[in-house]
Amino acid sequence: MDNINAGGIEIRNLYKIFGPKGASYVEAVKSGLCKADLLTQTGHVLGLRNINLDIPAGSIQVIMGLSGSGKSTLIRHINRLIDPTAGEVLIGGVDVCKMRQKDLREFRRRQTAMVFQKFALLPHRNVLDNVIYGLEICGVARKGSVETAMRWIERVGLKGFEQRYPNQLSGGMQQRVGLARALAMDAPVLLMDEAYSALDPLIRMDMQTVLLDLQKEIRKTIVFITHDLDEALRLGDQIAILRDGNIVQQGTKQDIVMRPADEYVTNFVKQVNRGRVVCVEAVMSPLRSGVTVVGEQVAVGTTIDDAISILTHDARLDQLTVVGAGNQALGTVNLRQLACALTTPDEAPDMGHVPANARAFVERPAAVSRA
Repeated sequence: MDNINAGGIEIRNLYKIFGPKGASYVEAVKSGLCKADLLTQTGHVLGLRNINLDIPAGSIQVIMGLSGSGKSTLIRHINRLIDPTAGEVLIGGVDVCKMRQKDLREFRRRQTAMVFQKFALLPHRNVLDNVIYGLEICGVARKGSVETAMRWIERVGLKGFEQRYPNQLSGGMQQRVGLARALAMDAPVLLMDEAYSALDPLIRMDMQTVLLDLQKEIRKTIVFITHDLDEALRLGDQIAILRDGNIVQQGTKQDIVMRPADEYVTNFVKQVNRGRVVCVEAVMSPLRSGVTVVGEQVAVGTTIDDAISILTHDARLDQLTVVGAGNQALGTVNLRQLACALTTPDEAPDMGHVPANARAFVERPAAVSRA
């Protein structure tokens, strides 16, 4: 186990067929037998079909889909709570699916931590003792485990509540305890299975902010399961969308929103406020070699909403220069490009998604004098 550096995750040709003879039907599934026909003909259930996924170390990978799509089944393969029917799950180059039980137990203790949807706190333990539970299992001395636990309790905003019991906490506070417990283990991989779906919307957004702020420092490899697209777009460096055990599309949030792979994904993203998701580099006009542009600059990663705000608050500006690392100019973008990017190519402009101060540039293209 010492040679495992559990950062990036590689999932290769992963299949899961639930039933006593699942392995017998892998080839039939590979040949095209669908989920419904597999169930009708054999009584077996297709959980996952040919999943291939590369999750870079230190990134947040969101897995999303509707109920029954296979997302919880997939995350449970990473720490092998579920054994695959076929395929590999490689962490640090080691196939988790081939580990002996002793190595697997050590891997789960040291290399992965999990945050659950239903909090999974021990009701007879207070906040402090819940957070140190995993450290106790690993044999960490009480003094050291308390110091570690108190540090994370404070980081998740629960300082002063360490002697409270779960039934004395709100749902959001209980989930903070679960997050602190996972982080106290200092495992490189953090698995979060619909961790925020039981929370009220405002508390849910607060917990998303907590996770994003912590991730800037801890840089864990996080696999986050959700059925909520807004949550996926806010959290994910990469997003994979599952349907009936298949990955129908994977990519960045901009890939998903700007280039949906099929009608299923299109229906997911059609109500998304693109201005908060799509960034200027996705719609800019690249600079020709040797051309120098001066004027107002925005960095790669600036959202369309923020860029529109800059342009519409200064009447002297007709475009922005997009700059990357080292302040290198990469391209230019004007208000018409930004406003048009808020709608899909096959629909009329959705004025509900276009800021009021930019609507004229969609309705009257000639209003932009210098494109």
